[in-house]
Amino acid sequence: MARRDPRHAGPARDPWLHLVPTLVVLLVLAAAVVSWRVTGRADAEDSGPASVPPPPGLSLPSPAPLSPVARPAGPSGPTSLDPARVREALAPSLHDHDLGRHVRVLVAPVQQGAAPVFSSGRGVATPASTMKLLTTTAALDALGPEHTFTTKVVDAARGRVVLVGGGDPYLASKPVDRATYPQRADVRTLARETAAELARDGRRRVRLGYDASLFTGPAVDPHWPADYVPDGVVAPITALWVDEGRTASGTKVADPARAAADAFAAALRKAGVAVRGKPRPETAPAGATELAAVRSAPLAEIVEETLTVSDNEAAEVLGHQVGLAVAGTGSFRAGAEAVEQTLTGLGVPLDGARIHDGSGLSREDRLDPRTLLAVLQLAADPGHPDLRAVVTGLPVAGFTGSLDDRFDQSAPQGRGRVRAKTGTLTGISALAGIATDRDGEAMVFALMSDKVALVDTLGARAALDDLAASLAACHCGR
Repeated sequence: MARRDPRHAGPARDPWLHLVPTLVVLLVLAAAVVSWRVTGRADAEDSGPASVPPPPGLSLPSPAPLSPVARPAGPSGPTSLDPARVREALAPSLHDHDLGRHVRVLVAPVQQGAAPVFSSGRGVATPASTMKLLTTTAALDALGPEHTFTTKVVDAARGRVVLVGGGDPYLASKPVDRATYPQRADVRTLARETAAELARDGRRRVRLGYDASLFTGPAVDPHWPADYVPDGVVAPITALWVDEGRTASGTKVADPARAAADAFAAALRKAGVAVRGKPRPETAPAGATELAAVRSAPLAEIVEETLTVSDNEAAEVLGHQVGLAVAGTGSFRAGAEAVEQTLTGLGVPLDGARIHDGSGLSREDRLDPRTLLAVLQLAADPGHPDLRAVVTGLPVAGFTGSLDDRFDQSAPQGRGRVRAKTGTLTGISALAGIATDRDGEAMVFALMSDKVALVDTLGARAALDDLAASLAACHCGR
């Protein structure tokens, strides 16, 4: 025998009774419509609650003015940092013995031109890769963030075509994955486009030349240690290369321009063009007809990548490009002088600076930390949006680039709150960037230690992380 659901148990009801509530609701709605048509108005402005007067005899007071419950959002004033609180935050790690006997520490508000609220140590120091902050800032100012670098093929007549390097630091040997950032131009695509253009003229056989004459002077900076290139620390710098002068296994090639030409020749053959003989170096004829071209990602994206991974080769190419843009010469010396000239024009102090390259690989480079602070303030200033990639390219502590494996154990409070450019050479450790404290106060800092004992290399790096993390963990505002 079926059981009734207890939730529905009860005496049977007349089904017409269920209609009574519904009829009542419909009658009320009909009455409301009639009333509105007789006395109401269809003017939307007069039909809101504000148009209904209070009942007779009721007086409502005017609302009291509201008081803010938090300070307005936006950048803090130049004096927002409390020097005493900054000093207190840095004190526990400031005199770590692993940092060696020459340490420079400066902290300032992020606002352009704001003076340091804390300074320790004296004199200039070796910047190592923090030098890249200067090179990339100058490149963005001299060329513009949307600038691209072109690699092209021109028709040199007599059955010859010439591959012309445009100083693209990230030109690749083949198309890269869509997820790669920034995207790369590549010689395989260039070869396909060249082959298609040749086919239109019925040409299936060519001789190939390659032109890397955009950059001049030595391919190796004379201010670098002699073993840097042989040991694979850095590749020879040239206006034409693929994969930054590396083989598929990651080793450096002795002649990057020739390797790029060989890769292009192989791609041409695969595209159906017979290449006679071996590629040879030559200067493309002035006014030669362009057959095909590929263009790099915008400079802003190249700058971000250069800073995030501390790319030495890309930084040197950008230095040469600054030399071309400012002085018409792409070389180590011209690039260094052009970087100084550009930054001076931007108001960056360069007292005591000695700049020999774009990457900071030279142990002869010297900078005052005030220069690094000024560059960071300039790039962070809303009045200089073209320089913004210098800030967005800074590695994030514990997450990206050259800081992805730092701030993990010794300074976890800095993770995600510190963005900074690293600098490391034997006996040298530096960190320069932006820290945001617990109250949202942003500050720029430069930490430089260039007399580190070899056995203290990792300890010095950890001590710099501690100093930066201490700024992120403090309540440093007034």
